[in-house]
Parts: sequence; C-alpha cells; structure tokens
Amino acid sequence: MTVRLKRAYESPAMSDGYRVLIDRLWPRGVTREKARLDEWARELAPSSELRRWFGHDPARFSEFRRRYAEELSTHEDKLQELRQRAREHTLTLVYGARDTEHNDAVVLAEILRDEEGPERGKTSATRGRRGVGSS
Repeated sequence: MTVRLKRAYESPAMSDGYRVLIDRLWPRGVTREKARLDEWARELAPSSELRRWFGHDPARFSEFRRRYAEELSTHEDKLQELRQRAREHTLTLVYGARDTEHNDAVVLAEILRDEEGPERGKTSATRGRRGVGSS
C-alpha cells in the first residue's frame, strides 16, 4: 500500500498516482488546472468546529488526532475505497496546511495504512495516546 502526502502548492507529478484533496476548503491561489486532482473528498475533512479548535497548534495535535479519528470512523466505506486505491496504485493525499507534520493528512494517512480502521479504536492515530485537554 502506497499512501503519500503532498501540499496543494507543490507541483503534481506522474508518480503521485491518484490525487485526492482532503481539505474542506479549497487551497487559496491554486487553480483546478494546477491542482490536477482526481477527487475532492470534502467529506473526509475535519469538521469546521474541530478545524477551528485545532488552529494548527502543534500542542493540540494529539487531541486533534484522537478527535479526527473519531470523526473519520463514520466514513468507513470511503476509507476502504481509498485503501483499495492505495493497494492498487499510489494514492496521494493533497492538503493545504503549511505544517507538514501536524495536519489532517498525516492522521488520515495513518488511518488508511492501518487495515483495521478507526471503528475498532486500534489505529495508530488513537492507540495508546493521551490527548491535550480541549481548552
């Protein structure tokens, strides 16, 4: 299974395979032609409430990871579809965040790579991690 991550502001490459934008909001300044996406999976983006709470604050990432994994558990069919694509070809999750280590694409990639999925509560995104309070 090959799941890659790439910022929407980076140039697409043939090696990206199937490109899926996973943000709820379209990345500023990126045209549809430049993005060369195969799909825009808005339904997999964190809720607006969670996105605003997180605010790309690295100190909140552990709790964001836990909450986002919970949200994704309601989209198991879509997650299975993306896992299948990643088994057959390269799957690239496209995102707009500047922080390449603390964003929704990182969490989604972890969950996709975990065959058991978030509904069982055993993903690397939720396994044994204690989150930061929801202050």
